Amino acid sequence: MRALIVDDERLARKELMKLLEDHPSIEVVGEAMNADEAVQLVNDLNPDLLFLDIQMPGKTGFQLLEELDAVPLVIFTTAYDEFALKAFEVNALDYLLKPIQPERLAEAVSKLADKERAMNVAIRGPEKKL
Repeated sequence: MRALIVDDERLARKELMKLLEDHPSIEVVGEAMNADEAVQLVNDLNPDLLFLDIQMPGKTGFQLLEELDAVPLVIFTTAYDEFALKAFEVNALDYLLKPIQPERLAEAVSKLADKERAMNVAIRGPEKKL
């Protein structure tokens, strides 16, 4: 799964990239430090997944999602728990609080794998056992 990390804090992006090294199913294809950069990268790279911060200078993560024509799967990464309900209203796959704990990231990646399997079944139909 191809992922884009969107966060205005460089250290937060680097830490998440380091944590994702333990999850080879996720390939980080790019990083953006604000919503405007992210829109361009989403259009250019067509990622399957966004690790998306909410509070960024200029535009929020929610405003970024409103600008996209095709929205990838989203896992919010934020220091603020007050946006959780809104995050799930926009169909976020998960909501990780900073600092991100490896165990919570592993849970989010597991949800991602479940979602990917469900999408494959919807496209190809259920596998038949012989």
